[in-house]
Amino acid sequence: MLLTILLQAAAGAGLAKLGAGIGAGLAAIGAGIGIGNIGGSAMEGIARQPEASSDIRMNMIIAAALVDAVALFAIVVCGFIL
Repeated sequence: MLLTILLQAAAGAGLAKLGAGIGAGLAAIGAGIGIGNIGGSAMEGIARQPEASSDIRMNMIIAAALVDAVALFAIVVCGFIL
């Protein structure tokens, strides 16, 4: 059933639009995984060295912002394909 829906979407809208949708979804999933890894590692680092929590937190926020910016850029590029 899912395959027939994908084939109908590919035939009606073209493969570029199907690829753009899949690419945007993969970018969002990748960003979620990356930010989750950053947060988990930061929490582990803070647990090991509580005195360095402010430095770890600052670096975590910067890294999460960079990952989010790359994902947003990928979603915008996929949006231009549509």
